[in-house]
Amino acid sequence: MRPAPYSAHEIFVAPARARPQLWRLLVTLAVAALAFFGLNSAVGAILSRVFPDLWWTIAQDGVTGTTPVGLLFILYWFGIMAVATGLAVRVVQGRSPAGLIGPWRLFLGQFIRVFGAVLVLSIVVAALPPYDYGGPLKPNLAFGLWASLLPLAIPAIFVQVATEEIVFRGFLQQSLAARFRQPVIWLCLPSALFAAGHYAPTDMGDTALLYVGWTFAFGVMMADLTARAGTLGPAIAIHFVNNLAAILLVSLPDSLNGLALYLVPYDLSEGSGAQAWLMVDFAAVIVMWLTARVVLRR
Repeated sequence: MRPAPYSAHEIFVAPARARPQLWRLLVTLAVAALAFFGLNSAVGAILSRVFPDLWWTIAQDGVTGTTPVGLLFILYWFGIMAVATGLAVRVVQGRSPAGLIGPWRLFLGQFIRVFGAVLVLSIVVAALPPYDYGGPLKPNLAFGLWASLLPLAIPAIFVQVATEEIVFRGFLQQSLAARFRQPVIWLCLPSALFAAGHYAPTDMGDTALLYVGWTFAFGVMMADLTARAGTLGPAIAIHFVNNLAAILLVSLPDSLNGLALYLVPYDLSEGSGAQAWLMVDFAAVIVMWLTARVVLRR
């Protein structure tokens, strides 16, 4: 008899089963928010005193991420959220933050295998026609500057994607699965919250709802992989490859483009061009998700 598709999920959820109460989940979220606010304030105060000139630059550029310094700041700042979540899990749920990613050795092996597979797949797909994004790409950073920033940018992107997976597919999915048996709850609720955080109608116009739908579907696919794997390894691997391309290679012209080599010839508020680009990107993520499922079966 073949094992149930989510049998490995029990390995992942087990650390949260000792204290599965819903009120404890809510208190953990509140403590994480307070810890994030405190750490955020403390780090900001230290940086503003030690590096006042740099801090002023960050204050100007760190909102939209349209400069290398500003975007690096945003990406590394996600790490504070990961630390805050880990502290809250330790204090309220009395368990190790390391459990949020699953068994370490299993996580590492799955991450390496899936990352390698989807990276090769992405390179092959990128080499196939068509070779444009609905118009000529716009140069953004000079190649020399772009290459010199990679040692800082690649770890920064990893911090960002790992934090989002730890919060949504780690803490929230674990906590909900420990309380509710129905997969639709722990697959969809964290994904809905993840998608809601990406809703920006002012910046995206008519594309905003489509982008939220794309993000929700992405979250469900990553939750599915996490349940099949028993760790966050595959989800972080796909998220990492996706964001490496979207942040370092070809980005949008309106925001979060400070580290990109090129920009697409439209922004997300421009209707058909942006929506077509989103659908192509969504199709690529579906292929990566299916590839990861094949890798996990081996």
